[in-house]
Amino acid sequence: MRTRLDSLSKLVYSRENYTNEQLIDLYKSMLKPRLIEEKMLILLRQGKISKWFSGIGQEAISVGITKALNFDEYILPMHRNLGVFTERKIPLNRLFAQWQGKKSGFTKGRDRSFHFGTQDYKIIGMISHLGPQLGVANGIALADILKQRNKVCAVFTGEGGTSEGDFHEALNVASVWDLPVLFCIENNGYGLSTPSNEQFKCENIADKGIGYGMESYIIDGNNILEVFSKVTDIAESMRKKPRPILLEFKTFRMRGHEEASGTKYVPSNLLEQWAMRDPIENYQQFLKKNNILHDELEVSLKEEILFDINKNLKLAFDEEVIESSVENELNDVYQNFEYHEIKPSINTSNIRLIDAISQGLKQSMERYSNLIIMGQDIAEYGGVFKITEGFVDQFGKDRVRNTPICESSVIEAAFGLSINGIKSVVELQFSDFVTSGFNPVINLLAKSHYRWGQNSDIVLRMPCGAGVGAGPFHSQTNEAWFTKTPGLKIVYPAFPYDAKGLLATAIEDSNPVLFFEHKALYRSIYQEVPTDYYTLPFGKASLITQGNDFTIVTYGAGVHWAIEEVQKNEYSADIIDLRTLQPLDLDTIISSSKKTGKVLILHEDTLFGGIASDISALIYENCFHFLDAPIKRVGSLETPIPFAKNLENIYLPKNKLNSAIKELLNY
Repeated sequence: MRTRLDSLSKLVYSRENYTNEQLIDLYKSMLKPRLIEEKMLILLRQGKISKWFSGIGQEAISVGITKALNFDEYILPMHRNLGVFTERKIPLNRLFAQWQGKKSGFTKGRDRSFHFGTQDYKIIGMISHLGPQLGVANGIALADILKQRNKVCAVFTGEGGTSEGDFHEALNVASVWDLPVLFCIENNGYGLSTPSNEQFKCENIADKGIGYGMESYIIDGNNILEVFSKVTDIAESMRKKPRPILLEFKTFRMRGHEEASGTKYVPSNLLEQWAMRDPIENYQQFLKKNNILHDELEVSLKEEILFDINKNLKLAFDEEVIESSVENELNDVYQNFEYHEIKPSINTSNIRLIDAISQGLKQSMERYSNLIIMGQDIAEYGGVFKITEGFVDQFGKDRVRNTPICESSVIEAAFGLSINGIKSVVELQFSDFVTSGFNPVINLLAKSHYRWGQNSDIVLRMPCGAGVGAGPFHSQTNEAWFTKTPGLKIVYPAFPYDAKGLLATAIEDSNPVLFFEHKALYRSIYQEVPTDYYTLPFGKASLITQGNDFTIVTYGAGVHWAIEEVQKNEYSADIIDLRTLQPLDLDTIISSSKKTGKVLILHEDTLFGGIASDISALIYENCFHFLDAPIKRVGSLETPIPFAKNLENIYLPKNKLNSAIKELLNY
């Protein structure tokens, strides 16, 4: 259902059954962020804060929505939603300290303004890439559904943010899964300086709801009583009947995108017209006209709020400049994870790599009732590689969830699940497709613990690798994209035994793990694997063979190429299977390099920018005086991966391995 709104119509208030105390409380709740903002603008001009994104003129939306939700329901605001933070009663000294990069803020000086979250107040702040938080809200709401909690999750974005693909993906997923998410669109007329008519063609953003089979409403975002009453009713309806709803709040941004940008691009008459619809001044007049607010009370409320602001500003300004250490900074990149060894049983079966992964995943699902699996075609179909075949029969469709084709939104939802206490494994059909979800991997999963202490209890399963004639879009070994990203753990097993144990550890670990699985090894590599659940540690390489003439450092399919070459030629060599790339077992690499004096690093990835370059640098830095020859790097051709078998053979480094070894030995 949609309603039209003449955006410049006169504000009309209907007090319904609200008491005078309730009406005054709404006024006070809007007045507080307004007065804070006015103070911040002064401080900005004085150079005491670095940046400010104003929400002046939009207070009714933030306040009305927050009041309509219960305190234990999550809200995901934007940078113009100060009213969300004040209404959730965040101590002002902490809020001010956050804006100044002080320790008592929420990010230890690592993030600014509203780019933070706090579980204590059920607020999840935005990242600068606006779209992802829509998908995060889906994950939070899904967790509430799975836990059978009748809750609503509200997420904000602006009309500019609706142009992002994340908007479509999030609304589509929410609709398909009937998630109780309140999508709140603040249509203030401009995305930075771009007017709405250059953002979208439809008359109203609410019109888009019909395309998702979703209810949508247009609400006067400057009318606090309309916002509060309508959102209250809608939220209560969603608690009883979980479903997403799209709300478009018509409002206007009275200041620039941020203060430095100004408002020169906005027609002056438009600013004047919207100034007449100021949500606080109009509501104040309504209260006075109805003898609800008197001058004495108004002055008293302002004095009370200003006293609170100034007192807490002093606390924030008096706080010492934040200090840290290299150790502290590094220790906060990952959530602390204490590995507990679970030893394998003596009972084994000879199974393939693909069977080991399936078995490890199944046993983890049995072990953790709060673990779900998401991915395309993973339910009844069992996934494109049939790894989850039969899982629906055992665990049900709530825990084994088919997803629409929208990698970004699914990864965002996984992050939301983690926020709300649910573990998840996301299967990407092919590691190549992670490019469609690159943003949330890098900017949510990897950074959130360092930024504000929020872990990402997520495993991304990444089928990868060439050798099966799958061509340039289904064959990449793209682990190097992520090994340089602090906050991610990277696992890349070569054997069934390792794959099962490392997958169990990856799921136990509450940090984000990218788990690479080489497709060409799925059904070609067999091994005796314990039938019961067990774990293996991260950061511990496996010494496959031992010798004295040279060292091969490798992982994935490269391990098997190295074994074949060494055995065929009866070389005396250490073959190191890294197993995990982050954390990296540097000790084993250094020890072997010092022993043999000659090192070859082999991986399937192309050489330039691959992890071999960093491993080579680390060996030079730690073992230079022990080396008897330059380090050799062997990788794939610097081209995309071709389809035809003979071309693929040219691309892969396997055929170059023998000559590289001979060159190393003959140096």
